[in-house]
Amino acid sequence: MVSEGAAERRTGPVRAEIALKTITADPASPDRTRRVLEQALVFTAASLAAVYTPGDDGLLRLTESAGVPGTLYGLRDGYPADGHSPAAEAHRTGQPVWLDPDRLADYAPAQGTAARDVHLAVLPLPDGGGGCLLAVSERPAGFDGADRACLALLAEAVATPAPAAPEEAEPRADAFGLAMDTGRVEVGDTILELFGMDRPDFDGRVETLLGRTVPEDLPSLMSVVEADHMSIGERELEFRVLQPDGPPRWLRLRGRLLPGGEGQPARLVGTVADASTLRAEITDVARVQRLAAALATAGTVRDVSQAVVTALRKPLRADRIALAELENERLVVTVLDPPAPESWPELWQSEWRGEWPDAPVRAMPTLAAALREGRAQIWPAGATELEPALAEVGPGGLAVLPLPAGGRMAGACLIGWDSPHDFGPDERALLTASAGLAGQALLRAHAFDAEHELVGMLQRQLLPRRLPELPGGVAVARYLPATAGLEVGGDWYDVIPLPDHHVALVIGDVQGHSAGAATLMGQMRTALRAYAAEGHPPDVVVAHANRLLMELETDLFATCCYVDVDMETGTGWCVRAGHPPPVLRHPDGATDIAEADGGPPLGVLAQAEFPMTPLRLVPGTVVALTTDGLVEAADLDIDTGLARLAHELSVSDPVHLGQVADNLLGGAHRTDDIALLLLRYDGMAVKPRREGWTVWRVPEAARQARRFTRRTLRSWGMPEDPVDTALLVVSELVTNALVHTDGQVRLDLTLIGHRLRVAVTDTSPRSPVKPTSLGWEATGGRGILLVEAVSDAWGTLPVSGGKQVWAEISPQS
Repeated sequence: MVSEGAAERRTGPVRAEIALKTITADPASPDRTRRVLEQALVFTAASLAAVYTPGDDGLLRLTESAGVPGTLYGLRDGYPADGHSPAAEAHRTGQPVWLDPDRLADYAPAQGTAARDVHLAVLPLPDGGGGCLLAVSERPAGFDGADRACLALLAEAVATPAPAAPEEAEPRADAFGLAMDTGRVEVGDTILELFGMDRPDFDGRVETLLGRTVPEDLPSLMSVVEADHMSIGERELEFRVLQPDGPPRWLRLRGRLLPGGEGQPARLVGTVADASTLRAEITDVARVQRLAAALATAGTVRDVSQAVVTALRKPLRADRIALAELENERLVVTVLDPPAPESWPELWQSEWRGEWPDAPVRAMPTLAAALREGRAQIWPAGATELEPALAEVGPGGLAVLPLPAGGRMAGACLIGWDSPHDFGPDERALLTASAGLAGQALLRAHAFDAEHELVGMLQRQLLPRRLPELPGGVAVARYLPATAGLEVGGDWYDVIPLPDHHVALVIGDVQGHSAGAATLMGQMRTALRAYAAEGHPPDVVVAHANRLLMELETDLFATCCYVDVDMETGTGWCVRAGHPPPVLRHPDGATDIAEADGGPPLGVLAQAEFPMTPLRLVPGTVVALTTDGLVEAADLDIDTGLARLAHELSVSDPVHLGQVADNLLGGAHRTDDIALLLLRYDGMAVKPRREGWTVWRVPEAARQARRFTRRTLRSWGMPEDPVDTALLVVSELVTNALVHTDGQVRLDLTLIGHRLRVAVTDTSPRSPVKPTSLGWEATGGRGILLVEAVSDAWGTLPVSGGKQVWAEISPQS
């Protein structure tokens, strides 16, 4: 067994000096400075190394970097030479600056660094030019003595002047140069051939080349060719270009941004090559750099695991690799490659419970010891001291890499070979550096996953758990959070059953993505549901919600679309408050974007008006309500987005409404959260029969109400027994309304099948109270008890400042 410990670290400066001699042996190399900086990633486990040099404008400007982007730590491309920053201090004093997290916090306002537990080193370059070498480490111990000696060697190598490169008469055929201010690009003939273009057909614009790429690859390409998204240093990516026939061709771009100065624009220079014909010329340093860049953008534990597998397995020609996260003394496997159970030892297969097995730590004491010591350990082929659960992972050689982060072990990585494998010094350095990077990334990803789960749980609690069953229709809804960031979105939807077979469809969007927006979203959803339940018409419901939002004194506003549908007749009313209109799909497949007049967003104007627009639905019509995340994006205006939604809805099959919703969201941009609500109106198979009567306040009012009820029910053909029950209920409810309230009283009768609903509406908001006990001498209070005794169900509803008391009766009552 060979341990990667302090003894090997003491040889770091010696090995760094040997590597630097190899690099500086070719002083004419244009990549000399970058290659020097890459050594810091290997020999000091730094996550970033950069060089700043003084410019004519009084700024120390970033001229080269290696590792993760400096923006991850809040580093800037320039600092005032006389300002309060570590780079400026090293520039002025000529002395190295070593900062731990506490001291670094003192520079945070001027430095621009994020509040993270990192160590910063700044060394002046010894050439007297005023430049400096900057390095960042995420290791808890920071830069020890060996690391500082290595950084001093690197500073000397950076300061060694490189002779000017000879002028080339002709640019390389695979090279390009892009002016970042104009978008004009100079390209070699080989690049034009790869893009399938001839020199006379190329107009020198970068947009012409981008137009030949596969649309899905455009975002990654734009992140390179837009100056705002790229920092100084080399970047590499692969993308696809369309071919006249056959599948797209994979190309690999390597580029670096050169800063401008003295009136010259910044330029992106590099090469483009056919990725399918590239030879394996990548170095261990470049592998660490690529792993660091991949881990910098890995958000979840799964992303981190896949990045480690991609960076290590194939380059090391390993036969299997496992990554596990340490949780409460348990190793939770996050990825196995290859994923097939038969590729792993029998003991691992017996622990297979779900997607991945539980790592059998109790059967691997050697692994437990490696985690306690926190050092990388390597066993060559034929090691006899390993237990079977480990030995069978790598019979030809095994590397166990504890993943340190934040002063503890975040997990472990196992790499195994079937054939005998020789572990060279460079490979051991690669494994050690990779373990440090992976541990820090795994810790960040675990926190990201936990927070993302918390955000998702909060979002689910704020939205309806399930949609109600509707008479004469089916509703489905979908919500998709944005793929970037952890903030809770403000989109919401709701389906509200209302009396008389009305249904309110609500969809809305609160400005912003934050806990405040989510809280306001919950308030607005509750308010709209409450106002709708009170029986207000749609425009009044939205107006009340607008007034409430104004009274909350928040800086946020909300958009909303409210549709009230009568499921009996298929008529509806639509009210919009700054929200996209509904899209209707008719039974023949034709679609319409409802031309609904709208008011301003909620919370903008206190006295805003919200006009109602009528809708007409026939059986088979689909109503689609969505938020702007589905129909609007930076590269998609809302009119085009609505037209695209209408087209996708027209070619869908509304029989499977859930599948329609999933298909509509399949191509969503996901830069914003999305809510989608669909209603298929089928029409009611049995339509209710209704009659109403306004009760006059006269001595014989109750008798007249009973007469109206008997005449109506007999015309409907109801048997005598339920008619007698209905007359008793009508007499009690009407009498209560006349005795205990003022104003108008109305009696409504509704028959659905064989079920009768009696409803009495008055202007008093006070609900009838059922007495808890009655004495023999009591003269009142028995009416509600009688209604409860003879009815299947009864209750009260708020109705526009008053109430409605109802009871339902069936022939079996």
